[in-house]
Amino acid sequence: MLIWLLLLLALPAFSQTYAERLGFPADARVLILHIDDAGMSYDSNQGVIRTVENSPVRSLSVMMPTPWVPQMVRYIKSRPDVDAGLHLTLTSEWKEYRWGPLVGTAGAPGLVDPEGAMWRGVEQVVRNASPDEVEREIRAQVDRAVKMGFTPTHLDSHMGTLFATPEFLDRYVRVGIDRQIPVMMPGGHNTYLAKDSPGRDLALVRKLGERLWAAGLPVLDDLHNTSYGWKPPAGAGDAELRKWRTARYKETLLELKPGLTMVILHNTAPSEVFAHISDSGVLRKADMLAMTDPEFQRFLVEEHFVLTTWREVHERRRKLR
Repeated sequence: MLIWLLLLLALPAFSQTYAERLGFPADARVLILHIDDAGMSYDSNQGVIRTVENSPVRSLSVMMPTPWVPQMVRYIKSRPDVDAGLHLTLTSEWKEYRWGPLVGTAGAPGLVDPEGAMWRGVEQVVRNASPDEVEREIRAQVDRAVKMGFTPTHLDSHMGTLFATPEFLDRYVRVGIDRQIPVMMPGGHNTYLAKDSPGRDLALVRKLGERLWAAGLPVLDDLHNTSYGWKPPAGAGDAELRKWRTARYKETLLELKPGLTMVILHNTAPSEVFAHISDSGVLRKADMLAMTDPEFQRFLVEEHFVLTTWREVHERRRKLR
């Protein structure tokens, strides 16, 4: 169960993409290259920073309840061109590296497991937490970001927890509209997403996309959320990892149709410590290597991809009001 557990199958495509509504050319493949999990660990932060400093990637989202948020926020403040949102976090999945809700146990007892941390799995959150508790924690994470000195450019969902039930989705959208913060919602043609997840029905997110657009917020046409499942070559060194990951991104990005697509990345610079958090260090490092690969950057230019950020598309949407 990941992001699309309860979502339903793709409907016929709009005659006009959300990207076109936002003023991009009708045939433009517009990308938000986006790094999840900022603030999760020191190594996560280093992967974000190295990528931003050495690639055209400018979008990321921060996990506000996690330990290394202060370092990430200081970096965000030093780089006003960085597009920093919130990776709204309702789970704490690792075995020995954990965090709890910002509202505390008293504020959301249904979000807390017997160890005093958030539940490890999405299903456990669904079984134990109420929509009111979920909304309370979402708002607390937004408030902490603002208190620390940055206004999120967008909201998205760690492990897809907010996509697990219609009620959670409603609260996610409600907070975005209330605070006028764009919400990650693939409400368009979803050609790549439907192909990657055959048999799924995306009618609900299509409807929510219309709701967000009507509220003055931008909406995605598609979502590229497959790379976390790509299995790295066994025993590969950095050069092989870079070549493999770059080739996979090139192959799959060429499958995208015109429109606004968010490409989800997990760029990390894993030290020996990261292995004690997660066994995903190699594939996360591969994302960093691919995005900083000059060959990949040439590919984006040669194939005429248009790179944007949540900040830019939000500003475009405002101008249409």
